[in-house]
Amino acid sequence: MDKFVKLTGVAAPLPVVNVDTDMIIPKDYLKTIKRTGLGTGLFAEARYNEDGSENPDFVLNKPAYRDAKILVAGDNFGCGSSREHAPWALLDFGIRCVISTSFADIFYNNCFKNGILPIKVSQEDLDKLMDDASRGSNAILTVDLENLEITGPDGGLIKFDLDKFKRHCLLNGLDDIGLTLEKGKAIDSFEKKNAASHPWAA
Repeated sequence: MDKFVKLTGVAAPLPVVNVDTDMIIPKDYLKTIKRTGLGTGLFAEARYNEDGSENPDFVLNKPAYRDAKILVAGDNFGCGSSREHAPWALLDFGIRCVISTSFADIFYNNCFKNGILPIKVSQEDLDKLMDDASRGSNAILTVDLENLEITGPDGGLIKFDLDKFKRHCLLNGLDDIGLTLEKGKAIDSFEKKNAASHPWAA
């Protein structure tokens, strides 16, 4: 998993509450267990018209936001089913940070397992960031995970909090497998001792 230390990029505004995982990645795209290729299905029902053409009114189809790395969204983002395809689709599109006032618990935890930083802020701070994100190609935010800060295009600073363990995992690019591998030497040592003391079980 890629490390997340500091991210600077365009922030796209999505002022919609209760964005569920079916909106993030519709069920038609759940036929794969691969983490790649799902970016085309991200927000598909809003991004595309019935004939498959792009909906020019959807934020991620607008020229200024096609390469957005940050999403500023309404309350209760990621609610609905627990599909891990939702963070996969965001990541495959290029979004590595989602900012909202609240997230559904399962989606929130799945983000950390896939290298995405979900940030909870107050409604007042979200309103400021939503305004920043509405500036088109000038909607540049910098998210500094080491210092727990978000810097806006005008230099405004917003602080945020994050669980220390989750912060450690993102800073070091550690998913569940990575965390286990950190204990590799201890595991090898245990296995050797166990094999020596229980040779009949080998």
